[in-house]
Amino acid sequence: MNDANPALGAPLADLRAAAASLAVPVQLAVLTLLALIAYYFVGYDQGAVSVFGSDTHVHEFVHDARHLLGFPCH
Repeated sequence: MNDANPALGAPLADLRAAAASLAVPVQLAVLTLLALIAYYFVGYDQGAVSVFGSDTHVHEFVHDARHLLGFPCH
């Protein structure tokens, strides 16, 4: 028998503990995804691989950051 719920005979799942144990990995996954998106826009969004087609506004907006990080762009 189980002290928490004698009718079931199995322990109840502690949802708060499960959510707390998953919080850090989920936060790291979201942060990694956002970092990869930012890395794409700073480093690779130009010309033929641009998600905006032939528009160069993103390229020009992060132009100095590209050179600071060592990305060649012209």
